[in-house]
Amino acid sequence: MKFTKMSHSCVRLEKDGRTLVLDPGGFSEEDAAVGADAILVTHEHPDHFDEGRLRTAMEANPAAEIWTLKSVADQISAAFPGRVHTVGHGDTFDAAGFDVQVHGELHAVIHPDIPRITNVGYLIDGGQVFHPGDALTVPDRPVETLMLPVMAPWNKISEVIDYVREVGPRRAYDVHDALLTDLARPIYDRQIGALGGAEHLRMAPGDSADV
Repeated sequence: MKFTKMSHSCVRLEKDGRTLVLDPGGFSEEDAAVGADAILVTHEHPDHFDEGRLRTAMEANPAAEIWTLKSVADQISAAFPGRVHTVGHGDTFDAAGFDVQVHGELHAVIHPDIPRITNVGYLIDGGQVFHPGDALTVPDRPVETLMLPVMAPWNKISEVIDYVREVGPRRAYDVHDALLTDLARPIYDRQIGALGGAEHLRMAPGDSADV
């Protein structure tokens, strides 16, 4: 499987000539989802869900489909009848040849005064890749490659390190990193790499690797 890092929390996975895109939000490239056969969205926050980017991708490929939670599906399903599927924790499905399992229910706590919204994570091909969205969800099976939400208003580096330890992946790639400055990146790299217990990797947007 080929993994391509897009800006912020968006990633592209390619296998057997088909493409799966996760979280093409407002911080990612305008064409981040173009060419996708399937799109997964973890939750409704605009850095993960951008209606314009989804519409562009769905119009470019009339066979493309979206899987997401109800709060997002309600906003886009009328425009694409039969092509937007609502999912929740425990669901399994095939998306463009990728086996997907849904894990998690709630967004991480930003502040106790801010109501929590729904968030789901996606486990791809039996644990080959896991993208948790905006939560520190631990799947109930081994993970080879973790998409690690490295910096957000709702986390701190000790929680990120402990999350890597708890999931126990073979490798962790940084996502959710658009707000992380170049000045801070070496600190995160050093501490997560030294303490997380897994290979810790960071790629620039547009870079690819096999996973």
